[in-house]
Amino acid sequence: MKLKLILTVLFILSVTSTADDYIRPKPRKTLHLPWDSKPSSYPQQVHISLAGDKHMRITWITDDKSAPSVVEYGALPGKYNSVAEGETTSYSYIFYSSGKIHHTVIGPLEPNSVYFYRCGGQGPEFQLKTPPAQFPITFAVAGDLGQTGWTKSTLDHIDQCKYDVNLIPGDLSYADYIQHRWDSFGRLVQPLASAKPFMVTQGNHEVEHIPLLKDGFLSYNSRWKMPFEESGSSSNLYYSFEVAGAHIVMLGSYDDYDVYSEQYKWLKTDLSKVDRKRTPWLLVIFHVPWYNSNTAHQGEGGDMMEAMEPLLNAASVDLVFAGHVHAYERSKRVYNGKLDPCGAVHITIGDGGNKEGLAQKYIDPQPIWSEFREASFGHGELKIVNSTHAFWSWHRNDDDEPVKSDDIWITSLVSTGCVDQKKTELEHALMTP
Repeated sequence: MKLKLILTVLFILSVTSTADDYIRPKPRKTLHLPWDSKPSSYPQQVHISLAGDKHMRITWITDDKSAPSVVEYGALPGKYNSVAEGETTSYSYIFYSSGKIHHTVIGPLEPNSVYFYRCGGQGPEFQLKTPPAQFPITFAVAGDLGQTGWTKSTLDHIDQCKYDVNLIPGDLSYADYIQHRWDSFGRLVQPLASAKPFMVTQGNHEVEHIPLLKDGFLSYNSRWKMPFEESGSSSNLYYSFEVAGAHIVMLGSYDDYDVYSEQYKWLKTDLSKVDRKRTPWLLVIFHVPWYNSNTAHQGEGGDMMEAMEPLLNAASVDLVFAGHVHAYERSKRVYNGKLDPCGAVHITIGDGGNKEGLAQKYIDPQPIWSEFREASFGHGELKIVNSTHAFWSWHRNDDDEPVKSDDIWITSLVSTGCVDQKKTELEHALMTP
């Protein structure tokens, strides 16, 4: 009898330890990708992004400054019945000079279809898949990626899920002024980024401003052009796009955002064009979280939150994704620090695998608006099933296996009546100078 009691107690203690004291894998070193010598006109660092209705932007880099910015593409391997020519740019940074950066928009393309393409008239054939025009649609979400062994693990896990678009809320390469790290990051993500759209916004590690010498975001803006012009924005640091039944707004935590700023004015204009019958889901992505119970970066998003949260709340934003804090946290529906059935669900997902490690200290007690939090690397998946329901899941990098550690069904604010309730409030917010 005593032996049974002892075994039972030991079993209970072991289960409790596993649940509450999860032992996180150790940090992994920064990757050093071997240099693969290719002809100077050979396309490298290929990635794609949405570029307006039924169009895709193909971006790549060549060492050859005279290489053409031409993309050949078609629905069958090796048979290209369409061709598009784009634009180029390049930049210098202290002792570094970039290759020729090509941006070429192709289309119109059919939704939910596979296309084969070749950049610059030579090199390998790439394959991309366009997102669907209607629900369901799945987004992969991971911020603060970097270039470590954990980054590679996160990318491998994302590659295993059946997603349509990748959303990255800032802090891509962690180049931190060392420009060749932008090149190695481009090579690292190319297998995924050349096949499905990578939609990104900037973080603090993209700033790279040197007073009197270099403007901020030079590398980021040159390499990762997003559809800002297509969405009426004057800056690559904030823009919007629509895919399937979702309107997605990408904001800049490191550009001016007060109520008199160009970003705020653009946001009002963009929100005034949203048709919730056509796009019932409204998502917002930026870098610095507004709702954060981790001790890291505590309060840093306060000023942006004060300026923009009332407008986003009036617009009935369903979900907000942020990064910056190297951990995962999901809120309940919240507005102005209080639980609100018509508020947004805020998700911090700055856990892609960066070199700085995890932020493991949380405020205690856990705020009432915080529903789940854990300091582990991982990625998220948002499957919008229809106009009323979406399924969110977060997958921890447990060694080299993705382990689903948090999930929830989310109901759209259109279906709960919040959008109709706030119609007058939104009209007033949009009219206020």
